[in-house]
Amino acid sequence: MPHPRRDSVAPGQESVWDYPRPPALRWCNQRIRVVLGGQTICDAPGAWQVLETSHPPTYYLPGTAFVEQAITPADGSSFCEWKGAARYFDLHGGGRTADRAAWTYPEPSPGFERIAEHIALYAHAVDACYVGDELVRPQPGRFYGGWITESVAGPFKGVPGSLGW
Repeated sequence: MPHPRRDSVAPGQESVWDYPRPPALRWCNQRIRVVLGGQTICDAPGAWQVLETSHPPTYYLPGTAFVEQAITPADGSSFCEWKGAARYFDLHGGGRTADRAAWTYPEPSPGFERIAEHIALYAHAVDACYVGDELVRPQPGRFYGGWITESVAGPFKGVPGSLGW
């Protein structure tokens, strides 16, 4: 399937179509916050971004930035051709549980060692995720974990018809 036409890139934006494949890591030094059940369950001074062609960045937050008891192991695992074997977590906050809403790579593949002990999560599974003061939008589709901010232009993988991108 051919790639779609790129969205226009506004000043201060970057296109996800300029991200590499295989993906790259980049440090984001903006404050990252995650809210579940009305409670802030993570407040991090920054995070690793995984940047992959056609995807908004996936943010990997330091595990130490989550409040106590916000994360519990969940069943199941998956495998990423770039990052290796993942394990999943349930998230808890404000009396709510988001099942299998977060994941980590305990022993990431070469090139991704820096995301060990970091946790990514689905923005659609929690009340809100913030990069700086900006409320993020989840990447389309239920499988992908990217976070859309005003700093990225698409279109983004996950919309109907994007499976072959």
